[in-house]
Amino acid sequence: MRAPERRGLPPGKMPELRVMPAPSDANVYGDVFGGWIMAQVDIAGSLPATRRANGRVATVAVNSFVFKNPVFVGDLLSFYADIIKVGNTSITVNVEVYAERNRLQACTVKVTEATLTYVATGPDRKPRQVPPLESLL
Repeated sequence: MRAPERRGLPPGKMPELRVMPAPSDANVYGDVFGGWIMAQVDIAGSLPATRRANGRVATVAVNSFVFKNPVFVGDLLSFYADIIKVGNTSITVNVEVYAERNRLQACTVKVTEATLTYVATGPDRKPRQVPPLESLL
């Protein structure tokens, strides 16, 4: 793992999700489980995908997932998600996660980056077309 980056949260952007891991989300040493972080990334990525699809989406692929730094109990995590591609039925989202540590010392580190693909689904849970942008305005 790399040395922690010391920088603030991305300027001018609002996080999709903010959460603080609890002791039940970590091992006995206080390191948060990777699977817990993956679940939170999936939730954060699904939010803009759901808005863009104007309805239900399902995760179809985790294209990439990199743990850049460990996450600890007590870190305040901010999840930033941006749509990077829209297909006929699919939406690809990039998610970046930052941890605010020792908030009195203002230490912020990027802990995770991931790219996930979601598919828009109908009530029958089968793929459906992503509506054109103009129909959402």
